[in-house]
Amino acid sequence: MQKYPKVLEGKMKIRFHDCDPFNHLNNSKYIDYMITSRGDQLLEHYHLDIYKLALEKAIGWVVAQTQISYFVPASLMEEVTIRTQLNAFTERSLLFEASMWNNDATELKAFMWTKLVHFDLQQKRSMAHSADLMQLFGQVVYPFPLETDFEARIKTIRK
Repeated sequence: MQKYPKVLEGKMKIRFHDCDPFNHLNNSKYIDYMITSRGDQLLEHYHLDIYKLALEKAIGWVVAQTQISYFVPASLMEEVTIRTQLNAFTERSLLFEASMWNNDATELKAFMWTKLVHFDLQQKRSMAHSADLMQLFGQVVYPFPLETDFEARIKTIRK
């Protein structure tokens, strides 16, 4: 069985078209950057191509809920570090977290939890994950205590 990392990390550069008039990353774009980074990381580390699954098998994940907190602005042309991990999964859903840091990962800029629902794009309804996906999720999940909520997790990660 292959050993996969549980916490994934990547770099992205903040681009002009994603910034507000103050040259800070627009609030909604933090979500875009973190989800895009997660997709890139899944392909690089787990060889899971979510875009290919959508095109060839008409399956994917839709966002059911997002919680995000902002701490320090990300600025135009700044390179940021984005860390992501799978915190929980069920037969039909995933909970992943993402954190955006400065380049050397010493200053937290934003923190996000996103719940995704596995989705059949042709039938337009939720569906169960395959046995292969459930096996992968079991190998890479990085759980935390059940009583942990979003605010408590932020306090832990900021330490």
